[in-house]
Amino acid sequence: METVRAARASDKLSAHYLREHLFSDFVELHGDRQGADDPAIVGGIGLFAGQPVTVITTSRGYKLEERLAKHFGQPEPAGYRKAARLVKDAARFKRPVLLFIDTAGAFPGKEAEYAGQGQAIAQCLTDIGQAETPIISVIFGEGGSGGALALACGDELWMMENSMYSVLSPEGFASILWKDASRAAEAAELLGLTPESLLKGQVIEGVIKQEGSKSAQCREIARVLEEELAKLKKLPVSSLLNRRYERFRKF
Repeated sequence: METVRAARASDKLSAHYLREHLFSDFVELHGDRQGADDPAIVGGIGLFAGQPVTVITTSRGYKLEERLAKHFGQPEPAGYRKAARLVKDAARFKRPVLLFIDTAGAFPGKEAEYAGQGQAIAQCLTDIGQAETPIISVIFGEGGSGGALALACGDELWMMENSMYSVLSPEGFASILWKDASRAAEAAELLGLTPESLLKGQVIEGVIKQEGSKSAQCREIARVLEEELAKLKKLPVSSLLNRRYERFRKF
């Protein structure tokens, strides 16, 4: 449960901070090309280590009005359609994709269900899984349910030390299993949601150290991403896709 609290901490790295300190010349792109633009997903094009990349982040917002509009970082269907569109564009122009995830899950509101939340997540999984370009995801806070999985289905998934990734929240797990949300700490133990547990289970590729200042943490993220992108870019497209397919088959 300590990991859960750290993943939810208000003073941790934000998506805005990551975009500002990892990328230069970032240009945000809007819209899902179906008439909507979900602010909970912020994505665009920027330069990383001198190369153009597509950047996609979940965004919780700062002021209350902004947080409400973004559902505290829980994307609606338009957000997943936007992410899928940006990934397909990246593949078309041979740009690597870097995704940064901090979400409790997809927005569970009635309007999101009416708009096709499940279908949007499924299509996002499919489009990212088939994109012919290197794709790396990083969880830097919460990684909840299919809302996080939809953005974590590329070639590699890394987690910050103080982050979590699970099928649902400990509170939700406890409510379903025991009808008692107060047993969340017990549920957190059973879920195996820590980076260490997930690395042991080969669900993720590695854990990024979270030491020192936020700028130091960004430098560590950049170091890992540079090394991993260099490896992935050497692979032929067919090998990249086969490797991605086998990665998920083992689950």
